[in-house]
Amino acid sequence: MRLLVLGGTAMLGRAVAAQAVAAGHDVTCLARGVAGEVPDGVRWVRGDRDLAVGLAEVTGAGAHWDAVVDVSRQPGQVRRAVAELEPVADHFVFVSTGNVYADHSRLASNESVPLLSPLDGDVMADMTVYGEAKVACEAAVLDGFGAERVLIARAGLIGGPGDASGRSGWWPWRFAHPVGAGGAVLTPDDPTLPMAIIDVRDLAAWLVRCAESRTGGVFDAVGSPDTLGGLLTAAREVAGHDGPVVPAAAAWLADHGVQEWMGNESLPLWISDEEWRGFGSHTGAAARAAGLTCRPVADTLREAAAYEEGREATDPRRCGLRDETERELLGLLGH
Repeated sequence: MRLLVLGGTAMLGRAVAAQAVAAGHDVTCLARGVAGEVPDGVRWVRGDRDLAVGLAEVTGAGAHWDAVVDVSRQPGQVRRAVAELEPVADHFVFVSTGNVYADHSRLASNESVPLLSPLDGDVMADMTVYGEAKVACEAAVLDGFGAERVLIARAGLIGGPGDASGRSGWWPWRFAHPVGAGGAVLTPDDPTLPMAIIDVRDLAAWLVRCAESRTGGVFDAVGSPDTLGGLLTAAREVAGHDGPVVPAAAAWLADHGVQEWMGNESLPLWISDEEWRGFGSHTGAAARAAGLTCRPVADTLREAAAYEEGREATDPRRCGLRDETERELLGLLGH
C-alpha cells in the first residue's frame, strides 16, 4: 500500500507512519517538521499545508495514493487536502475527536449523539472551538470523497508514549514520586467518573488496518470502558505505590484553585461538570466490531510514565500539580 500521512512527526501521526512501515507499506509523510522528525523508513516531504502550493509534491503528475491519513484540526487545511487529493487517492482516513458531539452528559453513548455546528471559517483560532473545527473537517472529507471512501475516527483520550500533554503520564509519574507525608497522593473524590484511554499504538495500528481494507464509516475510536478510579488503581500498580491516597471533594478542590482535566495546577483526567460526565463513556463498540483492539491500560500508563521520566530534564511538565502546591493541599487535609 502507498500511504500518505499528512503529518507524521507528532504523537499520533508518527505512530501511524511507524506502524505502516512495520507492516511493509510504502509511507510518505508531508510535514513541516516542527514537532520532530519522521520515523525511520519513511519518505519525508517537507511542506506547509497553509500555503497554496503546500501539497504540490504529493499531488503532482503521476501521483497516486492507496490511502491518506489526516489528523489536522484546521478546516482550511482539510478542505485543500480533500480538493487536491481526491483525484489521486483511493481512500481517506480522517482522525477526528469526541469533542465534535454537542451533548456530553449521556452515559455509554455511541456515534448517534448530535454534533456541534461546524466552524464557519478555515482557521480554528483557539481550543474553545476545537469541536466545531473538527465537525467542519469531517464535513469537508465526506463531501469531497463520499462516505464509501472515508473512515472518520472520533478519537477519545489518546495516551501512551509521546503524550506531550501529560494527561496519561502524570498519574503513574506522581504515584512514583509522591510528595506528601508517608507517600500521600492527592486525588479527586470521584472514582466512578467514566474515563477511558486508548493507547496511541493501538489506535495507529487500527487506522493502518482500516486503510489497508478500505474500511469506511464513522467510529468512536476509544479505549475500553473504564473509570477514573480504575485508571488511578492501574497507575498505582504501575508505580508500585503503597502510600495513602487522599481524596478531596470537587468543591474543595475548586475553592483551592485546582484545575480539571489537564494543564498546570490540575488533577488530570478529572471532570466535575455533570454536563461533561459522559465525555469518557462512549462505548466504542462499533470500532471494536471493526477490528479495534486495546491493550491493558496498565501497559499504556507504564509507557506514558517512562516518557514522562525521559523528558523531565529537557521538556517542562505541562500537566498536574506542582510539588509545593500538592504538599500545601495535603497539609490542609491533615496529610
